[in-house]
Amino acid sequence: MAELLQRVRLDWGQTGSLRWALLDWHLLFAVLAVAGLGLVMVGSASVSIAEGVTGNPFFYLNRQAAFMAVALLAGVVVLHVSLDQFYRAGPVLLVLGFLLLVAVLIPGVGREVNGATRWIPLGVINLQVAEVARICFIIYLAGYCVRRYAELPNTNGAFAIPLAVFSFAAFLLLAQPDFGTALVLMVTALAVLFLAGASLWRIAVLGLMLAGAAWLLIVGSPYRWQRLTTFTDPWADPFNAGFQLTQSLIAIGRGEWFGVGLGSSVQKLFYLPEAHTDFLFAVLAEELGLLGVVAVVALFAYIVWRGLHIGLASLRAGRPFGGYLAWGLTISIGLQAFINMAVTMGLLPTKGLTLPLMSYGGSSLIMTCIALALILRVDYECRLAALNPPRPRKRPSGRARP
Repeated sequence: MAELLQRVRLDWGQTGSLRWALLDWHLLFAVLAVAGLGLVMVGSASVSIAEGVTGNPFFYLNRQAAFMAVALLAGVVVLHVSLDQFYRAGPVLLVLGFLLLVAVLIPGVGREVNGATRWIPLGVINLQVAEVARICFIIYLAGYCVRRYAELPNTNGAFAIPLAVFSFAAFLLLAQPDFGTALVLMVTALAVLFLAGASLWRIAVLGLMLAGAAWLLIVGSPYRWQRLTTFTDPWADPFNAGFQLTQSLIAIGRGEWFGVGLGSSVQKLFYLPEAHTDFLFAVLAEELGLLGVVAVVALFAYIVWRGLHIGLASLRAGRPFGGYLAWGLTISIGLQAFINMAVTMGLLPTKGLTLPLMSYGGSSLIMTCIALALILRVDYECRLAALNPPRPRKRPSGRARP
């Protein structure tokens, strides 16, 4: 840990005077808009359950506001750290990610909630280790793609090493169990490897293998199989297995074009389970209607588009680590948001993934803000380099020595 703190240090002498004007303010405003709307919806969706559980209707809203303050502070700190520090810390962060995934499975260390052991209690907050580990793995993968760029297209070994790393990480995630995060992590890894030059046939073959493995996991697990069969026809058992999805669909249907009004949701009144976490999007659709849904989808689409564009610009500027890092983080955030919204609307089976920046939860909010701060840092360093191009070296004068 001491080595990690030494390697990932804040170079305040160089970056303390961060040129805020060079930041991508359009992306930053989009992120703040999503986070601000999420804070409002957490307050609205949780008021009934908070009063019933704690006696304070604003309990979850106050905690989410505190988490947001910490998340914004963490984002500012990350903006002051050069990408080179993260590049060099990649292997250490990989080890840290695995340590967290193993620690949460140790009896007495991890905390079980709703049959899943995904959290480590840290006093005022329960750390969801998968959120931290995912960013650690993506940082490592971006650095690996830079180091092995020439070998990735044609060498099986260079392609197999990161897959083995991510497969082991997915195995630990499935042990929690956390099928959704494992899926997002593997798809993100394949996408980054493909963008880094890995051949399409290798990606296709591995994709088919992963699809087969996912099918076996679903068939071999009664609760996953029940989720799949319930997803195909939730109305067949609307008061038991299909209760969560049917209540979500009812909420979305009640919203119609312009919603029933902020705070006026009926489904959040102990009808829709996990209204302020996994199914926050359904409450938003009920209260703000199709107009609110389109606005949220458009904001996430813009964030994903900007993140991918920043990655491409970094790669074209000769900064491959920043490019792969921006791509990996953007794909991870965008995929999680898509899965959450698709599950809420009944387009995918339930996965247990939160909506980034919006759902209640400190770990998710803080780590998502850190990920977006890294993307902003990639763009910032590209703009800074464009303003201060390296000066060509002067040739030594005089005759060369024989």
